[in-house]
Amino acid sequence: MQATPTTAVPPPPPPAFTGVRQRSRSLQFALFLAAMVWFLCARLLSESAASGIALRFDLGDERPLLEALFVLFLVICGFSLLRAIERRRAPLRLTLGLPRRPTSRREWALGAAFGWGLAVASVLPIALARTLSVHLWTSERAFELLALSLVTLAVATLAHTLAIYGYGFQRLIEATGPVRATLIIVSLAAIHAGITPSAYGTPDGTRILVEMLSSLLICICWLRTHGLWLGWGLHFAWAASTGVLFGLPLGGDVSFSSVVDTRAGGPLWLTGGSYGPAAAAFSILLIVGAISLLVRVTTDYAWNYTHPPIIPAGYDVTIPPPAAHVAMEQAALAAEPVNPASLVQILPAAPQGPIRSSPTE
Repeated sequence: MQATPTTAVPPPPPPAFTGVRQRSRSLQFALFLAAMVWFLCARLLSESAASGIALRFDLGDERPLLEALFVLFLVICGFSLLRAIERRRAPLRLTLGLPRRPTSRREWALGAAFGWGLAVASVLPIALARTLSVHLWTSERAFELLALSLVTLAVATLAHTLAIYGYGFQRLIEATGPVRATLIIVSLAAIHAGITPSAYGTPDGTRILVEMLSSLLICICWLRTHGLWLGWGLHFAWAASTGVLFGLPLGGDVSFSSVVDTRAGGPLWLTGGSYGPAAAAFSILLIVGAISLLVRVTTDYAWNYTHPPIIPAGYDVTIPPPAAHVAMEQAALAAEPVNPASLVQILPAAPQGPIRSSPTE
């Protein structure tokens, strides 16, 4: 005789509880490549458009700001189109890497503190060695250019961070994982630094290594917070402090030093030559130390924003009773009812008074 199973295998969970919609890795990698190509095209188009407008309306000083604004506009438009092609329903701010949350300003300020600290630490040894030659220009026009430079750097660093470490880095993580995505971004930064021309006498090997570590630092900013606020604040503060506040070359560009014009003397491993601190070997030690410190101070952000939330979910796992038990219950219900007179009724005991002892006892 075949035994009747006492348990039933629960059905598979419904599609509503399968989690986040899985997208093709090849599609995510293709979107990453499209984002990088579009960013390069946006930079070329913005440079051409800004030059034409500046020449037409005599806006030579405003040309860098126009170029940065055009790049930011084209980046947002292009990534919005890629988001529509992907049919991603997440908000545009979240897709770009700028989520709205209560700690966004605090994260940006923390990143700015890191960027400011790196800039000060790179300049302090040169200042203590008394090899800095500083010239000040305190006219009204100088301060106007200073404000213009700050706005330009804010927009330019935002566009760069959005393109590389926002939409593109997110798609690359979904395609290859966080570790491989970080290695790819760092490798691309090394390739870009290698093909970028520099002035004669610049230590190119050191410059490439600093570029790689800087890219790794901003990648860690994203991985620790899943947002661009920290990385954008760090990038902007480093650029503004180095090029505007201290008047040093920013990647070989000295156009941002309007009020303070500084010439740094000393060994190349400390100053980076005409390229600036971004090519100094001393900056390598600073960035390595900044990475270690960044991991420690972002513990709360990593706990709050990088761990997936625990969402209660499940499906019905009711196990039906065995068939033998069901048959016994049905047989008992189908039987004749029991005569109440045949049942034994237990009545409560009669109350008894206190026992009194007799006088003879």
